[in-house]
Amino acid sequence: MKTMRLEKAEDGFAILTLDAEGSMNVVNDAFIADMETATRDIAQDDGIKGVILTSGKATFMAGADLKQLVNGFGTLTPQQAYAFSKRATDMHRAIEQSGKPWVAAINGLALGGGFELALACHRRILVDDAKAQVGLPEVNVGLLPGSGGTVRLGIIAGMKTALDLLLSGRSVGPQEALKLKIVDEVVPADKLIDAARAWLATGPDPVKPWDVKGWTPPQKKGMTVPEDSAAYMMYTGGLAKLGYNQPAPAAILNSVFHGLQLPFDKALAVEGKYFAKLLTNPVARNIIRTTFISKQAAEKGARRPEGFPKFEARKVGVLGAGMMGAGIAFVSANAGIEVVLIDRDVPTAQKGKDYSAKVLGKLVEKGKMTQEKADAVLARITPTDDFALLAGCDMVVEAVFEDTAIKAETTKKAEAVLPAEAIFASNTSTLPISQLAQASRSPDQFIGLHFFSPVDRMGLVEVIMGKQTSKETLAKGLDFIAQLRKTPIVVNDSRGFYTSRVFQMLIHEGAAMLAEGVPPAVIENAAKAVGMPVGPLALLDELTLDLPLKIVDQAIAEEGDKYTPPAGTAVMRRMKDEIGRSSRKAGGAFYEYPEGGKKHLWKGLADHFPVKQGWDIEELKKRYLYAQAMETARCLEENVLETPQDADLGAIYGWGFPTWTGGTISYIDTIGIKTFVEESDRLAQRYGPRFLPSAWLRDKAARGEDFYAAASETSVKEPMPA
Repeated sequence: MKTMRLEKAEDGFAILTLDAEGSMNVVNDAFIADMETATRDIAQDDGIKGVILTSGKATFMAGADLKQLVNGFGTLTPQQAYAFSKRATDMHRAIEQSGKPWVAAINGLALGGGFELALACHRRILVDDAKAQVGLPEVNVGLLPGSGGTVRLGIIAGMKTALDLLLSGRSVGPQEALKLKIVDEVVPADKLIDAARAWLATGPDPVKPWDVKGWTPPQKKGMTVPEDSAAYMMYTGGLAKLGYNQPAPAAILNSVFHGLQLPFDKALAVEGKYFAKLLTNPVARNIIRTTFISKQAAEKGARRPEGFPKFEARKVGVLGAGMMGAGIAFVSANAGIEVVLIDRDVPTAQKGKDYSAKVLGKLVEKGKMTQEKADAVLARITPTDDFALLAGCDMVVEAVFEDTAIKAETTKKAEAVLPAEAIFASNTSTLPISQLAQASRSPDQFIGLHFFSPVDRMGLVEVIMGKQTSKETLAKGLDFIAQLRKTPIVVNDSRGFYTSRVFQMLIHEGAAMLAEGVPPAVIENAAKAVGMPVGPLALLDELTLDLPLKIVDQAIAEEGDKYTPPAGTAVMRRMKDEIGRSSRKAGGAFYEYPEGGKKHLWKGLADHFPVKQGWDIEELKKRYLYAQAMETARCLEENVLETPQDADLGAIYGWGFPTWTGGTISYIDTIGIKTFVEESDRLAQRYGPRFLPSAWLRDKAARGEDFYAAASETSVKEPMPA
């Protein structure tokens, strides 16, 4: 047994230690095979009176090997997926029915299949450590626990608690787990095995309640507990809020409900069928591939050029102490880096440092950081107006106003002091990096690092390669992002790069709909129904109409007649120049913001953009998705993007493209590129050339080429646990 070891003791209490190769234990074929063998041997060994199940690693068990699951998509039939689930389910049933009491000595994190394993034991003892979280987070990857988790949790904790944990996917610490009765004891680390042994010494009954003859499901005769009935009704009515277009929440709700109505083994069979349905659904594949496999690969350096030593920033200059600069200063200092925060005067720079004090204060208040550590982070930030303090910096991140001339002046002032080998990064969302690099003494050491606001909460960084940016500079930039524990995507230089360019398609599509006579509330709700976090009109109020119009005007000035303004430009100009409403900051644009009240759509919109009949909600939803997906395909065609993984990560983590799609490119592959091109032609005829497929995309469709091919799946050395 390569994934575990069995040690017998004279008192008859054996210890089964999970200890697979790699950094953590995961549920995969090898683990299941070894557990089947171990359980059979234990059941047949009269010398073993009970079993302590624990882990030889810092964590107990992290869950299913997601890489294995993703590789099965497209090849598994529902029957094969059900068989996959049933094997793990039967493994847990064998533990329950082995005739020996099992106690899970949970020494660390136990999630997904790892916690399902613990639930199959006759008792659960959890170490008293804040890092020892337990839970069933499968909903986050479009699945449900497929080996008894929904059934056991429902019976053990009741429907209300089970639905809360399963539908949120949240994990809980030791004290909450004890309060919810999903673990039986919480003990210090050095007492864990002793506590397990002490329980076994009491001679516990190895028969689970549901295996006792005459056992009746808790709610066979209907909803017997008012709290459960209320929870069921609440979640049934609110499934849309749990995740538009995601099948997992409804499957979980049904599985828990049936688990409390049916005989135990029949309930397990129902759960297995729901799991099989989800496992063969592309939504789960899309979510897992992008949010776990591609994300972790990016964070481990999938796009980092080889052959360069690891770079570690010790001192970083941040130029500009506004919202972005203040956020970059905070995450850098929080990663242990000394920060010189520069602005036009010391009070302005100090305001930037005050942002870090505010964020740190909240962390201390919530108990997530000690005051001592917070003080140490804050001490690493030096606010100043003196560029001379940049001496000795490993790199600089410039975050001044989005103006080429201002950025050029700032670059020259900084480089006059910086060491020759220092990297210069510009945090710009639209200005071409190759153009900004012209002001640098070393264009090969100039790179774009586009952070997202608020920097302390947004995990993505868009790394932009200028025409002269060297591979060594890229490697250093990615190493810096890894220091900050953020997720990078790498794109090549162009107007708007990738994320800003495609995000604009969403807001312009919403504005175009307004001109067509679609009711504003419908415009917003169609976007939310697709799975966008916020409607495009609300986004425009927050962004200000000045920003997208400035981008358009800049493009017109540089490209002239070659440039086609986006679909919503006329509406935005009219709102700003004729109607005089440009942003929330300026008092409101598409929305009103009554003092002390809730924001609402401005009623005057109907006077300027009369509502017409004939719109179709499904068509509107499709337009949002297709407009963004088509522009992403163009980015791949133009080599702005080099991989579908970068495209999908940027879409989901950059501007909130719906997670269920897996990202803009996964969305095209899910629909099928042939269908996507045919439907895009129809949309182009009706709404304009922004939907028109290029010859390159048509050729791909004719050849039946997916953007993701089996050979291009991200290569990951270690399993990806759920």
